[in-house]
Amino acid sequence: MPEPFIGSEALVAVDVTKTQLATRYRRLFPNVYLERNTLVNNEFRALAGWLWSGRRGVVAGFSAAALHGSKWVDDAHAVELVHDNRRPPPGIKTHADRVSQDEIALIDGLPVTTPSRTALDLGCWYPLDESVAAIDALLAATDLKVSEGELLAERYPGRRGIRRAREALVLADGGAQSPKETWLRLLLIRAGFPRPQTQIPVSDEFGEVFAYLDMGWEDLKIAAEYDGEQHRTNTRRYRWDVRRQEKVERQGWIDIRVVAGDQEPGIIRRVAAAWARRA
Repeated sequence: MPEPFIGSEALVAVDVTKTQLATRYRRLFPNVYLERNTLVNNEFRALAGWLWSGRRGVVAGFSAAALHGSKWVDDAHAVELVHDNRRPPPGIKTHADRVSQDEIALIDGLPVTTPSRTALDLGCWYPLDESVAAIDALLAATDLKVSEGELLAERYPGRRGIRRAREALVLADGGAQSPKETWLRLLLIRAGFPRPQTQIPVSDEFGEVFAYLDMGWEDLKIAAEYDGEQHRTNTRRYRWDVRRQEKVERQGWIDIRVVAGDQEPGIIRRVAAAWARRA
């Protein structure tokens, strides 16, 4: 069987024998098994967690975000379920929150919180920066609108974490293409700069768009971009980035590049200096 299954049910149906269950399969959670050599991804982990719940739980949180197509969700992340069992096994995290039927969608037969409910849960359950990054990814992967999450929050005025969730929704931006871009955007906002635009198109002298800047202020032509490791380890990508930045600067932009290891005060000083130049 290529997907996770309940061991006791497979034995009753004579799909496997006890010997086969012990030798050919591995136990993911109590009474839930998978073929030994099968790669365990978020989808399989979510299915296995739901089976463990007796098919009563609702996939939620980061697990739901992954099923909705969000990037940056670690395959090793604990399966998150809205379920009343307060003593889950290792690898499963349960939440006893109330969930309405219209906040549940079916994905390949699995009950999963809708994108708006998923965003709200992430905001309630996790620290602000982590939840904003997760909501950013969810916005990018779905047709979710921030207003939908804000409207849903009105259903739960007294819910634990709801104020933090509302703040996370206000700060969220689907233009972020990595958690590090989210981190940089939040750093700039907290430093007192106006909220930057994201994915700003830049055109050449012929009117052709040749670049999209991570974030910045188009009226001042100041941009801030986060360069991941691939920008340094991939020679071809590095050369293209150099040429791209030259073209961006020829269009009058100040393009501030941030890399791993840059300290927050230094980043803020560089951006502030760019603002002073434009002032």
